[in-house]
Amino acid sequence: MLERDYDLLGESGKRAVEIGLAAAEWYHSDIPREEMKELMSRRDGPAIRDSIIYYGAMIVLAGLTIWLWPSPWAFVPFMGYAVLYGSASDSRWHEAGHRTAFKTRWMNRVVYHIACFMLFRNPVIWRWSHSRHHTDTIIVGRDPEIQTMRPPKIPRLVPMFFGKHQLDGFISMFRYAFHGLNEAEKSFVPEPEQPKVAVIARVWVAICAAVALTAMATQSLLPFLLVGVGPSLFGSWHFVMTGLLQHTGMADNVIDHRLNTRTVYMNPISRFIYWNMNYHVEHHMFPMVPYHALPRLHEKIKHDLPEPNHSIAEGLAEVVGALRKQLTDKEFRIEKELPSTARPYRMDYHAEALGLPAE
Repeated sequence: MLERDYDLLGESGKRAVEIGLAAAEWYHSDIPREEMKELMSRRDGPAIRDSIIYYGAMIVLAGLTIWLWPSPWAFVPFMGYAVLYGSASDSRWHEAGHRTAFKTRWMNRVVYHIACFMLFRNPVIWRWSHSRHHTDTIIVGRDPEIQTMRPPKIPRLVPMFFGKHQLDGFISMFRYAFHGLNEAEKSFVPEPEQPKVAVIARVWVAICAAVALTAMATQSLLPFLLVGVGPSLFGSWHFVMTGLLQHTGMADNVIDHRLNTRTVYMNPISRFIYWNMNYHVEHHMFPMVPYHALPRLHEKIKHDLPEPNHSIAEGLAEVVGALRKQLTDKEFRIEKELPSTARPYRMDYHAEALGLPAE
């Protein structure tokens, strides 16, 4: 195998194109057309209900934080607010970005833009970044959203639990506002879309300036704790934890989501925060199925999928074990056993990328 080069303009990406891994035809489980049509049906109801609960909880927790401030007791509601701000916003960004959360397009658009600001993810950059992630999932040199590389760089992972990704996004906001996209970003964002990046970034700079002025006028840290990077320092841990469960330790450079993606059963609270993205193999196979239908999709195709991890703790133990092995063996990958009812892995689809003989 060639050494991995994660640069989107590097040799690994060029090789992926040459051997057919880029924009490839992915394996997917068979499901009757009528059943798939029903699963893909979009509805406003579930997302409206969940959004009322989500934003309502944020308003209540923010109000309690303000009321109790500066008492130490203010940090009790604040910690709940921070998780909703720094972690649940990621799943809202994700589903609204796919335009599947709501049937009504403007509702998806509003939630997507709010979540993008909360995460400091420019909505233009990240719409196209995530599109590439689904087209070339964990294809080295093509996927811009690979979290853990090989060998893993553990010191880079730890700060993510304390909002480093939001801080990076905050810094990038100024670059987008006053300088523009870098060459890697230009490789996946269509040229007609690129001017929109600066417009949105400048609006965000103005909002952040207003927050700073409010903090100075009130002589309080509260505005910084409630808006911007502040909540992410305390509330990003759930988003990063569930993000690591998605693909870490699984195979790269394959075109079967059963090999590079992990489904994990989770408790109801985490599923609400994560908006059912724990059914991640299912989501990658069929990304146009709304979040509220993923449990039903799972039941229909689980006969063709590896056994899910049965808890967050079990999944994290698997992730940590894989990362430890990859520190000394960068080719280590988890290959989950398929049930007897599943179609076998088609290793010949990606044999050259894995350095295997084609069958």
